[in-house]
Amino acid sequence: MQETPDFVTPARAAEVEIVVKKSRFIGQLRPVNSVEQAEADLDAIRAVHKTATHNCYAYTVGLGVPVERFSDDGEPSGTAGRPILEVLRRRGVSNSLVVVTRYFGGTLLGASGLVRAYTDTAARVLDEAEWLTCRWMQPVSVAIDYGRFGKLEHELASAGWVVRDKQFSEDVRLLIWTPVGDTLKLKEQIADWTDGQARIEVGPAEYVGEDEQGELVFGVVESKNR
Repeated sequence: MQETPDFVTPARAAEVEIVVKKSRFIGQLRPVNSVEQAEADLDAIRAVHKTATHNCYAYTVGLGVPVERFSDDGEPSGTAGRPILEVLRRRGVSNSLVVVTRYFGGTLLGASGLVRAYTDTAARVLDEAEWLTCRWMQPVSVAIDYGRFGKLEHELASAGWVVRDKQFSEDVRLLIWTPVGDTLKLKEQIADWTDGQARIEVGPAEYVGEDEQGELVFGVVESKNR
């Protein structure tokens, strides 16, 4: 059975800038869900900063054993791309591209100074980002008569289940997204709260992201990158 670990990925792009001895370091973070997207975003950033001294980067794409790539882009070997990648690894983030652009300010920083500058810039742009917590989840659709709806709604809220959608027609239909490991528990609870009168359907599982406001985001992983 294929593992489906939880992971964290950026909700949207972020950018920071720091100055170290007159050199400008611009850190940019992009959410990416394929190598092709990472390379396209990298090319776009290079085009914007084509007059920069360096556009160093690292990215990680995919789960389990991800694709990881990095580049020093002309800086001394090991002083830029690898430190950026190590920041991504330490933070435990997935499907992320970080590009640190340098505009040289006239003062050499030395190897240790470069490592520190690239590491700090990458860390700061991650600090500025908003994140999605992504889980392997299933949609659970519940149909219930109006007479039992109020009690079920109360029990779901009390137990911490979030109803994502409600539809009112001949009966009431509720939609709940649940981590796959909790699906059976939810079904059992609904059956108990409704005396077995609810009609429950469970859809196929997929990765779903939840942002810091509790909203769900879909399409966070391409199937080929699982």
